[in-house]
Formats: sequence, C-alpha cells, structure tokens
Amino acid sequence: MSPRLQFQGISKLFPAVRALDGVSFSVGAGEIHGLLGENGAGKSTLLRILSGVYRPTAGSVLIDGKPVTLANPVAARAAGVAMIHQELQQVPRLSVAQNMFLGHPLTRGGMFVARREQERRAAEALAAIDPSINPAAPLGTLKVAQRQIVEIARALLDRARIVAMDEPTSSLTPSEFERLAQVITGLARDGVAVVYVSHKLDEVFGICRRATIMRDGVVVDSVDLKDLSEKAVVAMMVGRELAQEHHTSHASNKVMLSARGLSSATKVRNVSFDLHRGEVLGIAGLVGSGRTELLRLLAGADRATAGTIAIDGKAARFASPRDAIAAGIGLVPEERKREGIVPLRSITSNMALASMGVFASRGVIDHTRLKQVAAEKMSRVNLRPFLLDRPIRLFSGGNQQKAIIGRWLAAGTRILLFDEPTRGIDVGAKAEIYHLIEELAGEGHAVVVVSSELPEVIRLADRVLVMRDGTIAAELDRANLSEQAIAAHAIPQTQTPAAQSARQR
Repeated sequence: MSPRLQFQGISKLFPAVRALDGVSFSVGAGEIHGLLGENGAGKSTLLRILSGVYRPTAGSVLIDGKPVTLANPVAARAAGVAMIHQELQQVPRLSVAQNMFLGHPLTRGGMFVARREQERRAAEALAAIDPSINPAAPLGTLKVAQRQIVEIARALLDRARIVAMDEPTSSLTPSEFERLAQVITGLARDGVAVVYVSHKLDEVFGICRRATIMRDGVVVDSVDLKDLSEKAVVAMMVGRELAQEHHTSHASNKVMLSARGLSSATKVRNVSFDLHRGEVLGIAGLVGSGRTELLRLLAGADRATAGTIAIDGKAARFASPRDAIAAGIGLVPEERKREGIVPLRSITSNMALASMGVFASRGVIDHTRLKQVAAEKMSRVNLRPFLLDRPIRLFSGGNQQKAIIGRWLAAGTRILLFDEPTRGIDVGAKAEIYHLIEELAGEGHAVVVVSSELPEVIRLADRVLVMRDGTIAAELDRANLSEQAIAAHAIPQTQTPAAQSARQR
C-alpha cells in the first residue's frame, strides 16, 4: 500500500512541555492503523495536528506524498481529513442532516438553508452504512452507536481520504462495536486510510493489521500486530511488563448495605441483595438491564418507588445524593465528564465537592487544611501529575477517576459505587484503578462495580449479580464465575419451537 498519510519528524512544544518529539510513521490507503499508548503519550496531540487544531512546532504532514499545511480544521477538512472524537461534536436538538452539514450548510441563493437537499444528500451518505437512520430525525433520539455512524457518514459527505477515530467505541456495547467495525472495514475497502485510537486492545487486534506505539511523546515502534501478543504490546506502551494480577477476597460476613424489593420508575424492579464489609460486588448485564439505574437509587440520585435500604442494619431513606453521602455512600458515575467533575475547577476543588463543610467554619474555608487533605488523598490515589491547583479537565481520564475516588475518601465514604470504572482509561491506569479498588476493599470499604467488560467483572468481583430487564436474574459466587455463565443469564433466552408448542398444549 502506498502511504496515504505520512508524519515526518512531528514535534510539538507547549510551555515547559514537549508533547511530541520527532514523530514519524505512515498509513497506507485502505489501511486501518492502530495508534496506541497510555494517556499522555501524545496520541491526542498528534490527532489535533492532523485535524488542524494545533500547528506542529517542527516536522511535516504529507497526504498522498505531498506536504500539506493544516492551518485550521477547515483546511484539514478541505485536505480530506475527518476527525471523529471520543466526545462527539454534535448538537442533539438538531436533525441528523443538520449535524452532518454543521458549519458548512447547503444554501439556496446563498441565504436560505436547503433543508430538503441536505436531507437527500445525508440519506445518500447514510445509505452506504446504515440506511435505517432517518436524516430528518433529531440526533438526540439516536443511540450512541448510531451517532458514531452519523459522524462517519459526515466524513463520507466530505469525501474524506483520511479518517482519524479517537476512542470511537468507549460507550458502545460489543454488538454495537461489531456493527461499527463492519463500517470501518468498508471505509478501508474504499481506499480510506483510518487512524484508530483505542485502549481496548482486543478491538485493535481485531481490525488493525499494523499499529504505531507511542510513549512520552515519541514513537516506540510501528509493528505488525500478528507478530505480537497483547501482553507484549502493553509492555511497549507502559515501558514495563504489568504484574500478573490475581484476585484476593477481603469479604467478611458483616452486612454494610441491605436492599429489599427496590423498584424505581426507570428499569429497576424488585431488587434485593446484601453487600458485605470488604466485599467487591460485581453487577453485570446488558446495557439497559437496569445496572446504572440501580446504582443511582443507592446513591440517592433517583427516588425509589418501592422497597427499602438499610445501612449497618438501620433503615435509610435517600431523598437526594446529600442523604446518601451522609450515610457513607459515594458514586463514581459512568459519565465522568458530565456527572463526575466540574471541568474548570481544580483538583482540590473537585476533591472537596462532597465534604466542603468539613473545611469551613462559620462560612469561612480553611484553605490550609483543605490543601493538606487534598495532598494526602491525591497522594493516596497516585495522581499524576501531582498538580493540585490545575483544572481537572487537563488531566487524563484515569487521573480524573482517581480524583473522584479521592473525593469519596476525603468525605469518609465507606460504601463505594463504581459505574464503568475504567471506561476510556488506558491499560496502565486501568491496572492502578483495579489495585486501588482491591486496596479499598482490604481496608474495609464495601464496593459495588458495574461494568460492561466481563473480564473486568471477573477480575475484581467476589460475587456477581446478573441483571436482566431490571431484575436480578442470577447470583454467581467466585467458584462459578465465567463469561459464559454471566452471558447465559444476561441474555434473554428465547424458547425453541418445541418448547413453545409444549407450553401451548
């Protein structure tokens, strides 16, 4: 394959930081090329240069062998580059077609938007990958996977020769990934060069033949993935082999939280279980099975319509998250950036959100004490870089997650609820989060972990509750945990024709 895209000696300097240092590699026409590395390796900076957001300090970008100047996103789009971000750059209230033409609408006479023509052109682009999507429908009514496909169709409208995808499947189910993988493979067959960034190595190995591995702003190597194992790739990404982890249980017989007959207006129906001191309780199930809704009930974010919750044997009523926090419960939410942090505030401020009253007397905050506790808790969770006054939005997803965990430690939380704890987090940070969860359990915290990644549930949990259609379909102890066992209870079982016939008789 001739190189469709080439990076030659790309460097990028920020004040006091060298984000990229002499990055060089190429991507062929029709190739799906993995770009791998931990958060902070320089992947996002490189993609921002490709998409015209940043200008390189040194080096050049070549498309089809010719140097190009990508001065801004408009110039990058004109050069045939499309960027699909992890956080989709879309307007939910606008239609699918309006989003596809966002920034460069079709007009009549240069004044009026040609709505019908936009919808016709959008339908043509969508027909090649998912004709079921209605271009006139409000974008907000679509599933996340369909919204990803809309972004790809937008790239087709622009006749993109290069598509860069930054964590495109972080919010997708395995079945939705399979559909998206077919779309990406179709782009490659048509000669599009795809740069694919993901922390999910099984996906990268599944759709990419080659990958470039970065660490600390430099290229470690460009490799043929068929020649390497996932373990070897991880070692190249982090600069060391990650220790083989084994599950250790700290569960005791003491019940810290008890739920009986919990129901809500959304998804949860008659759920009962106990959570023990030192236990990591996994909750598995398909997306939409009620897992997140159950955690929101326990955290006071939603109101229960029936049932009871007891903490240490005493009945508890949660009218708001404030009540749950007072009872010693903290939620690490699935939507970290939308529900877990205040992006423009510092690490210290975000840490103190649940416990600011502890640091105030008569309305005056004791900043010395606040900074002391922030330093202690952020050291405990191994925040990197250790910059407590830095806005939290400038940290990687893994370090944002650590700061949220530190928040609940500062609040004296004894029961921690993790919803998709490692979504969008690199392999090194993921191992740290696992270790931290196990340490917390060993210190006597009770932990609930909801995850769509079955290996993660099996790695962490002492016991797993499998949810289906808002109820507990099964409880699996450690001895009976397997992906097959979880899937067998999570997926609705359809009856065979013989069984249906027998039932009718």
